Amino acid sequence: MEPILLIVSSWWWIAPAAAGAGAATYAGLTTRSRRARRLELDAARAEESRAYRELVAAKARVRTAHADMLATKSRTTAPPSQAAAARRELQEAKQLEKTASLELRASRSRVKAGYEQYRAATAQDPLPIDRLCAAHDAVNTRWLAYETDVDKALAYPQMTDPRHPATIVFLRAQREALAMRPTLRDRVTPQQFLEYRIAVRHLEASFAEAERQAGVPGAARPTTSAGATAAAGLTAAAAVLAEIADRLPALIARIPPPRTGEPPAGRVP
Repeated sequence: MEPILLIVSSWWWIAPAAAGAGAATYAGLTTRSRRARRLELDAARAEESRAYRELVAAKARVRTAHADMLATKSRTTAPPSQAAAARRELQEAKQLEKTASLELRASRSRVKAGYEQYRAATAQDPLPIDRLCAAHDAVNTRWLAYETDVDKALAYPQMTDPRHPATIVFLRAQREALAMRPTLRDRVTPQQFLEYRIAVRHLEASFAEAERQAGVPGAARPTTSAGATAAAGLTAAAAVLAEIADRLPALIARIPPPRTGEPPAGRVP
């Protein structure tokens, strides 16, 4: 009996230490899994914070450009070209502010979508980084088909020609996406996830453009958003109006004054 009591008195701390180590390991694994599942949400929040800072900087640029334009107007000796440059700078600053505002709204929508997706996700769903890596691998698999399939290589030689501009853009995007791909998926930060996602999206777009130029049936066509088209139209119209406003004083000055000795047109003396 005494040996048993001696062993118990000497090694009584093993059971609590083992329980504590097990609890710490379980908590670490659970926290890591939760962080990995909310990686896309954290990345969307980081993107929202960056978009907010860009909007603040754009608003400050608008105020600076407006102050410069007022200062130029206050100087009577300022040449017309300087006033025109100040107006153009103000229009560009306002356009950048509008773009930054739209980007902030889009990032907030992505935060809401990421939160809903995080709440609806289950333990069986793939992690966000795994979905992104799968999209990356899908593009590489489609491109390798042009390297390994003889029929495709003969039908679309442009897809494997490194001298073609669209193929060069795709190969550069492929190299960039490979450099951004994380090696340790369980230690990816939100900023790394954002950079890798941008690289993968650029890879998909450049591959679709390369297929389109090569004449592959069913290749995606590049689209221009209505918002970008409208913004470009507004910018062009603002530039035209600014040019007209600059030339208006010179045109008015060139109009000859009416002669006092002649009767008005349409009236007989």
